[in-house]
Amino acid sequence: MFLEREITDQVIDSLKPNKVVLILGARRTGKTELMKRILNTVKGKSLILNGDDMSSHSLLEERTTENYVSLIGDNKIVVIDEAQKIENIGLKLKLMVDTVPSVKILASGSSAFDLSNKLGEPLTGRKRTFNLFPISQSEYSKTESIVETKSKLKERLIFGSYPELLQLNSRNEKSMYLTELISSYLLKDILEFDGLRNAKKILDLLKLIAYQIGKEVSLSELGNSLGLHKDTVAKYLDLLSKVFVVYRLDGYSRNLRKEVSKMSRWYFYDNGIRNAIINNVNDLSLRNDQGDLWENYILSERVKHQNYNNLMVSNYFWRTYQKQEIDWVEEREGKLFATEVKWNPKKMAKVPKTFMDAYPESEFQLINTDNYLKWIL
Repeated sequence: MFLEREITDQVIDSLKPNKVVLILGARRTGKTELMKRILNTVKGKSLILNGDDMSSHSLLEERTTENYVSLIGDNKIVVIDEAQKIENIGLKLKLMVDTVPSVKILASGSSAFDLSNKLGEPLTGRKRTFNLFPISQSEYSKTESIVETKSKLKERLIFGSYPELLQLNSRNEKSMYLTELISSYLLKDILEFDGLRNAKKILDLLKLIAYQIGKEVSLSELGNSLGLHKDTVAKYLDLLSKVFVVYRLDGYSRNLRKEVSKMSRWYFYDNGIRNAIINNVNDLSLRNDQGDLWENYILSERVKHQNYNNLMVSNYFWRTYQKQEIDWVEEREGKLFATEVKWNPKKMAKVPKTFMDAYPESEFQLINTDNYLKWIL
């Protein structure tokens, strides 16, 4: 089963001669399948290479115009999966797009930190980057009705939205898949980076983060709990964000003395990963963290929506030392858009007076299970 991905048409439109189109995302989010679909759509012969295959490394090893012209031949498109595995990939791609006439390059990678370092400077002005996340509600909505969407919400709060879950039926199968995903794929890129081997510490860090959804996180407290220096904790969190496991939300402040801005909040890109890390895939009725699951889900869906619609936006939370707070603040178009998230549709919320006094031009809305689809679609 394949759901049409939101970025498909944008990627196809961006495939232009002597340009690189890069698809980044966590492992198992469907990058390879998406590239296959795109190849079936666009015209022209293609050369397919894979960073996990050492023969691809050998073919690209000699970094000369003559080698690449000969290798590419009459192929119009070069596809490289797991491109970050290939040494000096940025310089090699630069040479291809600079010297091989009319070649189009489509590459994927799951290690944003690795690819960014290797591609950033060499390919300045020559590439277009897209992020691919677990399936978004906008992608589900291409094939399901609103009634189906509402009926599947609780399941998605527990198991998340990785594509392969569509092939699985039972709770046990889905639970086993997520466990295998974490043990075999989730940390693979991080542990291959810079000789890191401390998988247990990283998983323990993720467990601590999983229990602090919607709360400010102290790096010093995390370090004390893990027996790590706070700088090491910061490094691990940075790597986890760059391989699309978690993302950071900073506090919004214009230096008002009452506003909390020094600490950050952390969220998971996918609820299923969060729940598997804490070994809890129980039904929603048996849990006491419904609010956390809802907040993590709806904010991650908003992040997908922003990315896929190319919104120029900065995201924050807002809180004062007197414990007035707003879950989500978007700064875009020179204006603030504040959003409070509630699981119970009967629960009311209003904008804190301190916030409105400080930012009177801002807009405020309450998002709950009755009205959330408009916000993420």
